[in-house]
Amino acid sequence: MKTVAVIFTETIEVKGSKFIAFLIPIVSFEAEMNRLRELHPKAVHFVSASRRINEYEQIIESSSDDGEPKGTSGKPTLSVLQGHDLINVALITVRYFGGTKLGPGGLVRAYASAANAAYAQAHILPYEKLLRERFSCDYSSVSKVEYAMENNKIGCYHKEFGSNGIEFDVEGTKESLRELYDVLGRSITPCSIVSH
Repeated sequence: MKTVAVIFTETIEVKGSKFIAFLIPIVSFEAEMNRLRELHPKAVHFVSASRRINEYEQIIESSSDDGEPKGTSGKPTLSVLQGHDLINVALITVRYFGGTKLGPGGLVRAYASAANAAYAQAHILPYEKLLRERFSCDYSSVSKVEYAMENNKIGCYHKEFGSNGIEFDVEGTKESLRELYDVLGRSITPCSIVSH
């Protein structure tokens, strides 16, 4: 199995319609979807698919046609993720309508092509099991913590702002989390392990 650590994107055009595909780490999926909807208010569809491994080592898959005819966009996108054996990733394709209807077969080909184009740009990594953990820091250490998380490829899927500081729910490999804790030392306080 393979995965990605950062976002990769590519754009294709089919009969005037523009398809902008984003291959992203699963931890960034919701934030990236929200960002893309704000960034592309005139786009007509935000098609998505994802594959992840849960805490029981089961592969969980999902896809959304986001208003395109059923089965013409989300499933072909998911098929590309499956075909490349990608895990803990999502793919979002932003579509701008170009005035010419593509028909079901044309849509399937266009969305699969956009997904494959983003994959072709990606730096693919071997999949490593990710651990979810929680720690806190005071407000004066936030920028240091966020910088270290980025350098150690630690994904943050939730932040909670409290009166004494911030709690981070993070995800990373065992090795990358250990390196993060070594770098940050006393700047952070471990809270609990969220899941293995």
